Amino acid sequence: MFEKTTWIKLPRNVLVGHDVIDDLGEAVGELYLTGRPLIVTSPTPNDIAGDRVRAQFDDPATAVVDEASFDAVEELKATAEAVDPGYLIALGGGKPIDIAKMAADHLDVGFVSVPTVASHDGIVSGRSSIPEGDTRHSVAADPPLAVVADTTLIADAPWRLTTAGCADIISNYTAVKDWRLARRLRNVEYSEYAGALSEMTAELLVENADMIRPGLEESAWVVVKALVSSGVAMSIAGSSRPASGAEHLISHQLDRIAPGKALHGHQVGVASIMTEYLHSGENGRWSAIRDALDELDAPTTASELGIDDAELLAALTSAHEIRDRYTILQGGINEEAAVEVATATGVIER
Repeated sequence: MFEKTTWIKLPRNVLVGHDVIDDLGEAVGELYLTGRPLIVTSPTPNDIAGDRVRAQFDDPATAVVDEASFDAVEELKATAEAVDPGYLIALGGGKPIDIAKMAADHLDVGFVSVPTVASHDGIVSGRSSIPEGDTRHSVAADPPLAVVADTTLIADAPWRLTTAGCADIISNYTAVKDWRLARRLRNVEYSEYAGALSEMTAELLVENADMIRPGLEESAWVVVKALVSSGVAMSIAGSSRPASGAEHLISHQLDRIAPGKALHGHQVGVASIMTEYLHSGENGRWSAIRDALDELDAPTTASELGIDDAELLAALTSAHEIRDRYTILQGGINEEAAVEVATATGVIER
């Protein structure tokens, strides 16, 4: 007899392809949403696609955000109170999508995700990542009702943002290993389906890294498909576990120790090289992860992240302190061992 029931919240529609942003109005119509839409965006995507989005709706309102922060969420909620929207449309990258996701949850309205870059799996997941001071908070919220990802726009986005999205997905490989470890040693609840989906998504990019190139819509489609799958895995799991393990703890520490020096996806990509080495040793798949990142023009070393060796080692040796989540770093790693893993994998040179 089952003692509890878990509801899985997923997007109703996912539309990916060439110029599909012009089908946004039709996609929203299929959701039977009512009321005035509030378009949440940031300056660049507003310039690129804001008018194309607004032209598809009657009397839309627009809120342009400059940063992702809890203050920005409160400001958006105040704007929404004046506009009284029936739903939100998040147009852009991580900032407007994360802010709209949190605000929609607080306002008890639905939102639609319209990513213009493929830099992270937040485009479909039920979590927002909001920085505050020298730390970053992962906050639970409902996933979007629909995702409309125009591969034309995403293919034209800065390549470094796409490579960050790829690296973020590749890091799922070690996140799932940490999740399984936590199940074995701490009896943490584990979903075979979510774990397998997340791992398969990472494998997809590792195995096809040589086919993902800048400016190609086919590449944008593959990356978006992977980001959607990763977000779905988190929704199925009801947590960020399928996509967040020790590699994310290391990245969170880098945000504190060396803020603003590298993109989140790039940081977790480099960290996953080392955490895979810790899981499986020198004969593990860390070199395949490293080679895939290199093929994608994503960083594989501390210097390519723009951080020095001391900052990397400080993050690696202190990452276990910042969150009560069982990973391969449980109990910490001393500096001597940290130097060994970082040098063995080529992340630092000694």
